[in-house]
Amino acid sequence: MSAIGVSANRLEILQIAKAVAEEKSIDQRIVIEAMQEAIEKAAKAKYGQEHDIRARIDAATGEQTLWRVQTVVADEEFEDEAKQLRLSEAKRIDSSLEPGSELKEELPPFDFGRVAAQTAKQVITQKVRDAERERQYNEYKDRVGEIVSGIVKRVEYGHVIVDLGRAEGIIRRNDGIPRENFQPNDRVRAYLYKVSREVKGPQIFLSRAAPDFMRKLFAQEVPEVYEGVIQIKACARDPGSRAKIGVISNDSSIDPVGACVGMRGARVQAVVGELSGEKIDIIPWSFDAATFIVNALQPAEVSKVVLDEDERRVEVVVADDQFPLAIGRRGQNVRLASQLTGWQIDLITESADSERFQKEFQERTELFMKALDADETLAQLLASEGFESVEEIAYVAPDDFITIEGFDTDVAEELQERAREYLERVAAENDAKRRELGVTDEVMALEGMTPSFAVKLGQEGVTRVEDVAGLVPDDITGYREPGPDGKPVWVEGILKKGEMRKDDANLFVMKARVAAGWIEPEAIEEMLAQQQSTEAAPELTEEERALLALGELGNSGDDDEEEEALAEELGIDLSELESEGGDDEAASRE
Repeated sequence: MSAIGVSANRLEILQIAKAVAEEKSIDQRIVIEAMQEAIEKAAKAKYGQEHDIRARIDAATGEQTLWRVQTVVADEEFEDEAKQLRLSEAKRIDSSLEPGSELKEELPPFDFGRVAAQTAKQVITQKVRDAERERQYNEYKDRVGEIVSGIVKRVEYGHVIVDLGRAEGIIRRNDGIPRENFQPNDRVRAYLYKVSREVKGPQIFLSRAAPDFMRKLFAQEVPEVYEGVIQIKACARDPGSRAKIGVISNDSSIDPVGACVGMRGARVQAVVGELSGEKIDIIPWSFDAATFIVNALQPAEVSKVVLDEDERRVEVVVADDQFPLAIGRRGQNVRLASQLTGWQIDLITESADSERFQKEFQERTELFMKALDADETLAQLLASEGFESVEEIAYVAPDDFITIEGFDTDVAEELQERAREYLERVAAENDAKRRELGVTDEVMALEGMTPSFAVKLGQEGVTRVEDVAGLVPDDITGYREPGPDGKPVWVEGILKKGEMRKDDANLFVMKARVAAGWIEPEAIEEMLAQQQSTEAAPELTEEERALLALGELGNSGDDDEEEEALAEELGIDLSELESEGGDDEAASRE
């Protein structure tokens, strides 16, 4: 910018502002405001930085005006001669002026010197750049969750810089698909997952490895997914290698798996092609966790599933020849299935499960032989009937014994009497042992305490109520933590795994703290109330919402004809909902 005067050609000023605004895709008023600020800065350099100088460029005519502004203050408050004017002096200029009024003195046009022109150029450039960055941020922050396309501009240390047209995005190394190489000028599509405001401009983060990228690709290729008829309920990826998606249809006449695969696999192949050959397993999603887990482990066949809902872990038993298939190459299949379902999956072969069962069966048999003074045949019979502990035998209803072949009332009473005597002996031994360990009677008085529990506490050095109050639930129940190889390992607590639930352990510790005088009893009531609010009925599924609308949930007096009419209006197949288990699940929530 050479020597340009404030009186420069008005039309030229407006043309420059318009051209810059169009090139940078920003508002022309921002460019004009930047020019005004540049003129003000140059004028202060000429007249003095201490002055309050303001410039104005008319956006319609291009007319430029420059003022020096002084604020009128009371004589006794006068401090700054450059920016303030005494009221007595102001009255001589204009009698209507009052404290707080501004007196404007128009300044004559002047020519920019070389230094002033350079300064003005920097001001305008910075303002325009800031406005451009703000425009980019506002434009792309609302596009988070979309697929965007652009041209590869450059590749730096594995990070791909993408020209999106009006901004630049970045695919970081860990957001890209492994072994996928891009060259400058390649066209690329990616999922926009984050836009952050930075000092140097907005950072637009793109990903080709995110599960949501696959979801969006299926929405583009499968009209039923885009329209919401088919839902992708879960997605797990090993980018560039293999992926699993769980799909469900809201229309019983549409097969969700078939719709996503397409005629001769055309739809899924379009997604596979975009993902550099990533193999995709399309799995029917189920409201039943066990069924969904079995489906997720395909192509392996599952023999048995045992769920642990407290820890969201599941033990899956497969045939010995199916074990490698269930694990997959480098554990890929079971890992993806675990990510897809949200459950930690522990695989075990049928032979290992059988060995474990035989071992547990033998241990129970030996326990029953010792506790009941019974022969091996009788102990094995009890173990095979599902009795797992002496407590069950001691306190089970006598009728449950009579149903066993060869058992009558006398045999049942005799077995239960022996079981109770055994438990009393064990309790007495444990009570004596806990006294030896120094566990006080106050600890024994805590609700939920048993002699065996007291012995285990004493063995851990927990002997007083204050010691119990100082525990946390994990100390009692055990917990999981990352092992040396990064995989979670179970750390045993004072009690064996499964002997006490986490919530019960928390309540037990809270009651000990009340007994120790650390907290008031009201704290337990507040905790229980909070647990009840947290455990309130979960959000209804699509099926349950549909059934609720049809009067199947809650108190409804609609007759069958009204329900069928409403179902037809909503486009819902009642028989399909029932087959999916909506009624059963709803009933369980009731």
